[in-house]
Amino acid sequence: MTPHVPAVSLVVSTLGDAADLDRLFDSLDAQTFRDFDITIVDQNADDRLAVRLGAQRRSIPLAHLHTPAERGLSRGRNTGWRAAKGTVLLFPDDNCWYPPDFLANAVAVMAARHADVLTGRAADEAGNTILAACGPVATRIDRASVWTAGIEWVTFVRRAVLERVGGYDEAIGVGAPTPWQACEGQDLLLRAIAAGFGVWYDPSVYGHDVLWAARATPAQVRRKARAYGRGMGYVLALHRFGPRQYARWVGRSAAGALVSAARFDRAKLTYYWQTMLGRIEGIRGRVPR
Repeated sequence: MTPHVPAVSLVVSTLGDAADLDRLFDSLDAQTFRDFDITIVDQNADDRLAVRLGAQRRSIPLAHLHTPAERGLSRGRNTGWRAAKGTVLLFPDDNCWYPPDFLANAVAVMAARHADVLTGRAADEAGNTILAACGPVATRIDRASVWTAGIEWVTFVRRAVLERVGGYDEAIGVGAPTPWQACEGQDLLLRAIAAGFGVWYDPSVYGHDVLWAARATPAQVRRKARAYGRGMGYVLALHRFGPRQYARWVGRSAAGALVSAARFDRAKLTYYWQTMLGRIEGIRGRVPR
């Protein structure tokens, strides 16, 4: 018999304790759409995650790939989607979770829009947008809107897209062996758009995530702002957005810093300043030694 090919494969690349993984699994157990499986790409050097997964009693088909020699979120995602079988791929973070109709709604929207890629938004459990300035109207994504439409762990990608563009760029994203620690999702979308695929954003598709900054130290926020700014600047330059867009995105951070200074908000001033410096470094392709 021919093995069943699931409609959706979820690929979770993880490193560390993955303390919130049970919440993700609980939300997937509750999905109304059931034709999916999960591939965990475990980059830990030890077997902590194997012990946790072995204790699980779940109804979801789950594969555990232990890759201790690998580092980097994009590299883990590439390992996962190439091993998974689903015709559509989703790449959850290990600390996100989803409403019960999440998969059913996304599959229906992809079919209705004939989308090759579908992105959604991050929201709280009341449905209010968090983490990114995503709009209220469904739209086809182009180069201009790629920065404000969607988030990586609410992005569904047909396998044909990943095969055509080569998956994620392993030099970009958290844990990559470069300073460019963010915007691997936008880079993937830009390459899909350039290849002629239909890339859509729909606000009816949303998941939930932890508000990381609320539990991070000021030093952690500062480092992340600089690293993420570098990633965005690098992708802007990589895809040749040009001086006007460089000025726009550096200027937005500079404006945020000025407003924060006027309000004597030191935390936000630091965040915007570090983001601005990071974007400049990414655009230039150089960082201080």
